[in-house]
Amino acid sequence: MASIEIPKSLLPADGRFGSGPSRIRDAQLDALAATGRTLLGTSHRAAPVRDLVADLQAGLAELYRLPEGYEVVLGLGGASVFWDTAAAALVEHRSQHVVIGEFSRKFARAASAPWLAAPDLREAEIGHGAACVPTEGVDLYGWPHNETSTGVQLPVTRVPADGALSVVDGTSAAGGTDVDPSQLDVYYFSPQKNMGSEGGLWVALMSPAAIERAERIAATDRFIPQALSLDGAIRNSRKHQTINTPAIATLFLLDQQVHWLLGNGGLPWADARTRETSDLVYDWAERDPRLAPFVSDPALRSQVVATVDLDERIPAAAVTDALRANGIVDVNGYRKLGRNQLRIGTFVAVPPEDVRQLLRSIDYVLDRLTD
Repeated sequence: MASIEIPKSLLPADGRFGSGPSRIRDAQLDALAATGRTLLGTSHRAAPVRDLVADLQAGLAELYRLPEGYEVVLGLGGASVFWDTAAAALVEHRSQHVVIGEFSRKFARAASAPWLAAPDLREAEIGHGAACVPTEGVDLYGWPHNETSTGVQLPVTRVPADGALSVVDGTSAAGGTDVDPSQLDVYYFSPQKNMGSEGGLWVALMSPAAIERAERIAATDRFIPQALSLDGAIRNSRKHQTINTPAIATLFLLDQQVHWLLGNGGLPWADARTRETSDLVYDWAERDPRLAPFVSDPALRSQVVATVDLDERIPAAAVTDALRANGIVDVNGYRKLGRNQLRIGTFVAVPPEDVRQLLRSIDYVLDRLTD
């Protein structure tokens, strides 16, 4: 098949629409370069980096309107490591998990540790939602705010179970979808999506109850490796540092993004923006008989990861290959789902006009593939 050249008038200004590592704004990179020799290559135990961490923590507390007593805790390794950390240092006896895709399943697997009772799973078919249910003997309820693999978004409402913690994976929602932190005990995320930074870091917004739980478990005889010590992460975060050496550029980029969000109106602004951009995708998919939103229930459709099924006669790989050849990248469906699908990141750094241009570009490709 001859290559497809999309007219420049149809191309977005920035072709990055990935749902994994997502676009970082030019202004963030310029600000990082402007720090010169004052930040990168300096000790993370010294004032420049600790001041940066303190500023980041204050910014996140303001962005999320954290209630009294909640703390911003930092650790290394991303959300994947936080799952192991929660299993080691936050689940007391047994947890319950909503499993609606690859990433929510990974947390459930981590909680299958031999020192814990087998987790209670609340599963649904991919593309559908599920909810935690108060259950005797469960002391931690975990679910994703947004399942990145499928584009399903769930409500964040505290599970009414006395003494149990509500723990929410906010990785692909954080910074782009509003949330009431009083409805949860831990909201944790990696910063490489809406938060406009790199991976390898986890951030947890923790309630007093979650902090007390972590401290109590740490005081028992349970063996917890230092790298998974949530109590250690809490104590170090209070000193504006991490247990071991962080990627300073990641912290800086995250801090820049938090202040950009605050300057534009905070989470209400971000929430409205991602609703607008994701609605552009869903409305487009519903109008075209060659396409269909993967998530059938509009109430569960993600604001930040829009999944769209293609007519089986149009190979998704042919579409994404043509887009990539024209500088539009990373709109592939999640590989393990095995669907003929596009997955479009509508994170907060992606302006509506870029999404409009992306859709025009896809239309151009589809028209030529179906001639």
